[in-house]
Amino acid sequence: MGDWHSIHLKILYEVLGWVAFVAWSISFYPQIIMNFRRKSVVGLNFDFVILNLTKHSSYLIYNVVLFFSTTVQAQYRHKFGSNQMIPVAANDVAFSTHAVLLTAFTLFQIFIYERKTQRFSKVAITIVCIVWLSAAVCVFIGIHRHSWLWLISVFNTIQVVMTVIKYVPQAFMNFRLKSTDGFSIGNILLDLLGGVTNYGQMTVQSVDQKSWVNFYGNIGKTLLSLVSIFFDILFIIQHYVLYPAKKKKDELPIQSSS
Repeated sequence: MGDWHSIHLKILYEVLGWVAFVAWSISFYPQIIMNFRRKSVVGLNFDFVILNLTKHSSYLIYNVVLFFSTTVQAQYRHKFGSNQMIPVAANDVAFSTHAVLLTAFTLFQIFIYERKTQRFSKVAITIVCIVWLSAAVCVFIGIHRHSWLWLISVFNTIQVVMTVIKYVPQAFMNFRLKSTDGFSIGNILLDLLGGVTNYGQMTVQSVDQKSWVNFYGNIGKTLLSLVSIFFDILFIIQHYVLYPAKKKKDELPIQSSS
């Protein structure tokens, strides 16, 4: 890693990073808990989950390789400058690992809880198959050419594209049903906090290094924050403004007629 010019900015960087990690990590639990309490996944879009799993798996590969591989780090510095800091922190690796496990568990809940007529769409399944088939081809090319930085950049690109795509099915489902019932807003609020602090972490690093290569050198992380924030705000508007939860009749007190 490169040297920090300001110890205060370094501390702020670490704090923001771990706040993002905690917020994003906890954000998986409200949906899991809601599914468990209801013994149902009705209202949760299945395509959102399977696309999210592909996204986090790709992001995990990118973070782990860039954080631990000295060979890939050398290629990164050769491309962006020998004094540049690696744009992946320990909290990124920890978050990705946790995200894959929790998303996989949510997928498991889909198969064991009530789901009525909901199912995975053929479009989502096709997208996932194409993504991993393409990734396999890129792995073959990357190994042959020893283009390790290019190869993990492919996985980084995959996670960015999946981030954009994954929110659409849930947002459209909320619009079609005119309801967000079954979809945890706690997940979204925590995800928004994580996105904002993650973006702040990158900004702090760029200010300290007096270079914005941290943003375009890790464009995936940059777009991840911006796209996540946009859709989180959309979901918040859907939940609190457009389709506020309606009280069920059986929850209202029964008044006896005189």
